Amino acid sequence: MGCESVESREQLTLLGDTSPEAISLRLRAAREAAGYAQQKDFAAEAGLSATTYNSQEKRGAPSIPVMKILYRRHRIDFNFVLHGDFAQLPGDVQERLFEALAAAKR
Repeated sequence: MGCESVESREQLTLLGDTSPEAISLRLRAAREAAGYAQQKDFAAEAGLSATTYNSQEKRGAPSIPVMKILYRRHRIDFNFVLHGDFAQLPGDVQERLFEALAAAKR
């Protein structure tokens, strides 16, 4: 995905879309980019029940503990999850997120 334009990446991340659906999509991509295919495994890392995390991801309403885990352990900050802004993220993190988002939209 390295040759795609900034505009296509902005569309992929739904930049500026703060709807619960967009946040849900980015939260799922963040979890997958962090290496967690299963919600229950990420929930355990965040100290949450699988049901609680599932609800957060489904509703597009991540909790502060979830956001802390994504940022502190996986370098994915709240600007990406809540707003789709990816410019501040390290290149390797961006690539994993773009791959997860592209897969989710297939």
